[in-house]
Amino acid sequence: MSDKLFYVWGGVFTDMQFRDLTPGTEESYGPFHSEAEAEQVWSAKARAMIDIAQHRMFVISVPLPTPALP
Repeated sequence: MSDKLFYVWGGVFTDMQFRDLTPGTEESYGPFHSEAEAEQVWSAKARAMIDIAQHRMFVISVPLPTPALP
């Protein structure tokens, strides 16, 4: 098991620099315990919106949270 969690995030951006999302188009999926799982979702979502040039999806990883000690 990985020491990270993976998310798929993106949407339709306001310009081709891919800095700001168009309000209401945000998408987020996860968490996934493997990068391969996240990449499968990324691929399916990106393919479904391929005709929209400003639509982008990204796989993002974050460290797995550690439980707080009592």
